[in-house]
Amino acid sequence: MSRRPRPQPRILFNTPEIELWPADLLRARGNRDARLLARAHQVLRRKRDGCYLAASVPEGMVTLLPGWQRDTDATMALDLIEAGTDHARSAASTLGLDALHAHLDVLGLDADGYAARTGLAPVAEPTSLVLAGRDRYRRPLWLTRDTARAWSRMRAAALDAGVVLDAVSGYRSHAYQLGIFARKRERGLALDAILEVNAAPGFSEHHAGTALDISTPGEPAAEPSFEATPAFAWLGRHAGAYGFSMSYPRDNPHGIVYEPWHWNHRAA
Repeated sequence: MSRRPRPQPRILFNTPEIELWPADLLRARGNRDARLLARAHQVLRRKRDGCYLAASVPEGMVTLLPGWQRDTDATMALDLIEAGTDHARSAASTLGLDALHAHLDVLGLDADGYAARTGLAPVAEPTSLVLAGRDRYRRPLWLTRDTARAWSRMRAAALDAGVVLDAVSGYRSHAYQLGIFARKRERGLALDAILEVNAAPGFSEHHAGTALDISTPGEPAAEPSFEATPAFAWLGRHAGAYGFSMSYPRDNPHGIVYEPWHWNHRAA
């Protein structure tokens, strides 16, 4: 009796300025988008603002944002489409850190000074991530392949023990992290206060696709109260067996507040 082939994982292909998304995972932002997304295989999505730039349909590329190539380098993304996803998957690696200083300049931070002060190292983004389900907000959850497998096994084991683990967030790009800082500063928060709860763009474990913010139903996201839940107690006993550890315990040397919800995976 022949075995059914395993379904291929859904892949997010990542370039310095553009993410290449499976089209059916994106929400249409208008009637034209809806018609194109229904026929498209992949969509080029700009990282700095989330704009849909172009869609790959059976007859070729269709522009979604006129003039987008004037200020966005799409060379690597278009090469990925031309080479095919199988080639891109086999060539998975990490992106460079060329834009790191530019992102930190926006905040008035020096990369070397920040690294020396916090003990945090720059974190490169993967060139591809796999779909690991959805987070509690129904957003696609992107992680590295090893982390996705470990998260699936750990979540299933917790469920067998009567504990429900929710993913609040996984992979975040450098550009997305910069956006978090921008939104918080617009609300009047000081930079030093933001840095106590968010690593600077380019220094977050979320960039690597190996970190998860975890919660449980009925518990607010990213709050210290998570430590009083059965979910946190279960993680404390069992997460290590799946390669996960809490990155920011109390009095950690990085100057980041206690984060019982933030767990990072390291492959064996």
